[in-house]
Amino acid sequence: MANNIYIPESAMVVVAHPDDIEFSCAGTMARWVRAGTRVCYVLCTSGDVGIAEEGMTRERAAQIREEEARKAAEITGVKEIVFLREPDGMLTATLELRKKLVREIRRFRPEVLVTGDPTVVWSGEGYINHPDHRAAALAAVEAAFPAAGQPNLFEEIEREEGFKAHKLRKVYITTWGEANVFVNIDETIDVKIEALRAHKSQVRDWDPAEMIKQWAGEHAKGKEMTYAEGYRVVTLVSDEDWAKYRNNGSRPG
Repeated sequence: MANNIYIPESAMVVVAHPDDIEFSCAGTMARWVRAGTRVCYVLCTSGDVGIAEEGMTRERAAQIREEEARKAAEITGVKEIVFLREPDGMLTATLELRKKLVREIRRFRPEVLVTGDPTVVWSGEGYINHPDHRAAALAAVEAAFPAAGQPNLFEEIEREEGFKAHKLRKVYITTWGEANVFVNIDETIDVKIEALRAHKSQVRDWDPAEMIKQWAGEHAKGKEMTYAEGYRVVTLVSDEDWAKYRNNGSRPG
């Protein structure tokens, strides 16, 4: 298992809800942004059923949670965030959602895509992975490969908007037990915690610092770091081919 020092030029994160990034990979995003990575967040829903208060409407909840997501992204240093505004609690990995994500990948042209693990249903003894999490991750993986890089698939995206097919170099899957790459977040864990605190409608009076540090400390056990985030990384374009594209002044896709 590698301790990752790789820094991509650009990265896109695809998740279901406004606070998913802060719980999973915000430490990595903060580290990458500090190193110059261009990052875009794509949120499939706006968490519009995620505030269980009497009198709260879905429309108002969406406004609150989108503003919290923007604040969290600002704290992390991420300047671009996209809201697809799919229905919260009812997200499914449809062909339509896949196309929307293909469009965002082709528009932003990231080197790396980061998302969750669509295969995880059971998570410990006290939690079932949210179906929205699985749907967002599955749609993201299906958009990442092979769809985004196939010029004759969803070709209307190029015809109508000019966004050409784009092959990703790597996909990072946030994971707990199946990680093969660990990113050192010693210098950015406080940013991760502060970004999570921005989701006031979710954390309320709870301070997530202790739990986040415990989780990140468990990821870092046995490694030359105190805190880490873990990923299962799939390389879609080999390092040798990527270097060839760079040397030729071009990119795959």
